[in-house]
Amino acid sequence: MSKILLVEDEELNRTLVKAVLSRAADPAVREAEVLDATSLAAARDRLSADAIDLVLLDMNLPDGNGLTLARELSTVSPRPTVVAVTASVLPADRAAAIEAGCDDFLDKPYAAADLVATVARHLA
Repeated sequence: MSKILLVEDEELNRTLVKAVLSRAADPAVREAEVLDATSLAAARDRLSADAIDLVLLDMNLPDGNGLTLARELSTVSPRPTVVAVTASVLPADRAAAIEAGCDDFLDKPYAAADLVATVARHLA
């Protein structure tokens, strides 16, 4: 079973993501264990305690920018796949996320189908 770390400080967003993924048609997505973290510090703790396959990483967190964590993860082995999830949709923001080590970019607000397709693609 895959493990997904959802790094998101907004409770409503965490609840929504978990609900969408738990109802996905793709069994790899539906059966994945979704762990969460509400800050960079909590994400670091989870990453050191669990073997994470995929990180859904909000960019604006109470204790900093998600790109900081993406840069840190680029040196970790084995490295989880990192998907930036953000409302910052300018080309420069996308480029900064990729440069920081993110593997993909999901724009907020996103359709549930886009979230599931992104997660499925990276868990495959």
